[in-house]
Amino acid sequence: MADDAVLTITRRVLLVVVLAIQLVLMLPQLLDHPHGQLSWVAYALLTAVLVPVAAYVAAGHPSVPPWLAVAPLAASVLATTALPDGASLGPADWGFGLVGWYLLLVLVDRPPALIAALAAHICFSVAWFAHDGNGDAGTAGVVILSGTSFQLGVLVITRVLHRDARLAAEAAAEHDAARTREELARRREQDLRAGFEGQLGALLPLLADLADERASVEEQETRLRCSVAAVQLRRLFAENDDVPDPLLHELTACVDVAERRGVVVQLAVSGTATPVPTEIRRELVAPMAQALAVAHGRAKVSLLRTATEVRVAVVADAPEALPQAGEPAVVTVETSVHSGLVRSEARWRTA
Repeated sequence: MADDAVLTITRRVLLVVVLAIQLVLMLPQLLDHPHGQLSWVAYALLTAVLVPVAAYVAAGHPSVPPWLAVAPLAASVLATTALPDGASLGPADWGFGLVGWYLLLVLVDRPPALIAALAAHICFSVAWFAHDGNGDAGTAGVVILSGTSFQLGVLVITRVLHRDARLAAEAAAEHDAARTREELARRREQDLRAGFEGQLGALLPLLADLADERASVEEQETRLRCSVAAVQLRRLFAENDDVPDPLLHELTACVDVAERRGVVVQLAVSGTATPVPTEIRRELVAPMAQALAVAHGRAKVSLLRTATEVRVAVVADAPEALPQAGEPAVVTVETSVHSGLVRSEARWRTA
């Protein structure tokens, strides 16, 4: 976008310069010398180029059709061949410098084409000078050098501005990318901190009760609360590990905590790994973690993954009541406790 802006502004400036040169400098030369009729045709042909170029510039287009350069080249031939005798590259040669400015106006965004067009224009003018010029090669050389050097200088300045604009745009994009990465890292840190705070929010009351001796590890309820907190924290730690299959990794972490308590856990996995967002994984694992936290004896955990659904199910020996858990927002959870067994299943439809 910055490159387009440079080209658009450059062409607007060139449009004003070309119009000023044509009306203020070249028109008097055309009127003061006895040119042929073709000179006026060339002048009109050049003027006609201004209309489409001005339309493209007004519309904000960074480039114009390159075939418009055919008109200045044709005007170069007409204006040069219609000069008075011996006037080539002299005071009466109004078309030489003006054609170069028109070529610059049309082809400023295409340097190779511009150089080729200017070379063709200069070569024809030099050939005509050799055929019908006044013989003053020094003056002719000064005219060619002064006209083309200034036009090429404008081209060089434009390319430098074009390069600087591109470098500035790349630097700005890199800066924005760095800011984006920094913001993503900050938000990830906040999410992690919020997750830990949420888990610690359930743990701190337990620690406070133990410290104030309002709870005792000899009580079944206290041991149950400790077990739930241990599974939740272990799952939270596993959530931040960089592994190929995060969902299975978190399930395995919860199973590991239960097995350390002496629970015999059977884990069955079916289907290939499916990308699951972090929030969905939390809701899928939470019911299973709750059941394993209170399980004793045996438990069976199943992970089923298909093209349209992910299921996490658990059947475990458990007391008649489970700890209170938050309501899931996306995952469907079904839990029942009967005859010392807890059955829980969490389902998430991927499509």
